[in-house]
Amino acid sequence: MSDSISDGGDCTDGSVKTDFSDDRTAVTEAEVEALVKGICFKTGPPRTVGVEVEWLVHELRQPQLRVTPERLEAAYAALRTVPLGSALTVEPGGQLELSSPPAASLTECIGTVSADLDAVRTVLSRQGLGLVGAGHDPWHTPRRFLREPRYEAMERCLDRTGPAGRHMMCSSASVQVCLDAGHEEPGPLGHVRRWWLAHQLGPVLVAAFANSPLVDGRPTGWVSTRQLLWMEIGAGRAGAPPLAGDPRASWARHVLDAPVMCLRRDGGPWEVPDGLTFREWTRSGSPTRADLAYHLTTLFPPVRPRGHLELRMIDAQPGDDGWIVPLAVTTALFDDPEAAETAYRTVKPLAERAQPRTAPNNPLWIDAARTGLGDPELHEAAVACFTAALEALPRLGAAREVVAAVAAFTDRYVRRGRCPADDLLDPLRGEPSRAHGKDIPA
Repeated sequence: MSDSISDGGDCTDGSVKTDFSDDRTAVTEAEVEALVKGICFKTGPPRTVGVEVEWLVHELRQPQLRVTPERLEAAYAALRTVPLGSALTVEPGGQLELSSPPAASLTECIGTVSADLDAVRTVLSRQGLGLVGAGHDPWHTPRRFLREPRYEAMERCLDRTGPAGRHMMCSSASVQVCLDAGHEEPGPLGHVRRWWLAHQLGPVLVAAFANSPLVDGRPTGWVSTRQLLWMEIGAGRAGAPPLAGDPRASWARHVLDAPVMCLRRDGGPWEVPDGLTFREWTRSGSPTRADLAYHLTTLFPPVRPRGHLELRMIDAQPGDDGWIVPLAVTTALFDDPEAAETAYRTVKPLAERAQPRTAPNNPLWIDAARTGLGDPELHEAAVACFTAALEALPRLGAAREVVAAVAAFTDRYVRRGRCPADDLLDPLRGEPSRAHGKDIPA
């Protein structure tokens, strides 16, 4: 149980826990490969689920007003007194993240996080603050709230590829679904199939749940600007490895060939090397197991293996309970064998559009982020996958309220070829807003 707040989440050395994160033993190239293979895919019968929900924190009565750092400090100080079942962390821009513990069922996971969110909202409301579900802050330019050496180093590193890094750090929010890696054996619940499915289903999830079409109050031309930002950060930092072959070996190579973000120091600013890969570091220096553990946290692929699979491509959703729908749909499509087989057959024809580049820097992912379910093939695939999820949820023991929420989202958005971003864009298109339970004023 977490009863305190730490600065963490996506952008810190707390986002990937390993059993060697404090080990100062130097590692060779071969040892790195063996360690990564051993910790990043832990197989067994899929039976646990988790979720990480990120939120923008804004003024309760006027969300367009930026919250001062002093008010954020006071709000997080108040939250330190609240016992929670989930870990509560703070992102660099002051975004709030709840990370659930592994749950034995979808129902247990939803129950834990819902109770925690109720407690968090109660405390924040006393401070005149609230939580906003959006993939990117629609009003404000990026502003860093946390001031620590690792964020200084991260900012300097990511600035080399343009402004996308600062937007990612300080202005983005997501719903990250965490699922077991799967069985060692082949089949719909095998880890090789689940790894492949996560990357090919990813564009369907991007398109269906896109909810970040605005920056500085203006349309960007993308329904998921948050996904665009990940593409602009670059494949070495935010891309996936090739899907061919053994996932463990492929991910280990990717980790070794990825650029080192920074070299940590006990005193003074951290060094930010330019173009040094971890493989090169093992050959020219003496990185430790702790350095490897930190390096893993600086890689932001759309699917991150952390022993389990962390699906990172879904924008934060509008409404107090909007996060439940992507969690329920994704869990059903992975953990129900019948739904998993349907999803596999549905997205398999889409895979050709992704060639030859890896996710998310390929045509399929780009089309999903730019046009959402306006893409005919993605629309057709989404209808089939959401239908399969709706049929599977009762088999997984989902509550009627959860099934009803997925059905309502399917009817409101998926079948109509829409996504939550369209609700924000309608008024700017001269159309009446169809927003339902959203927390961003038109």
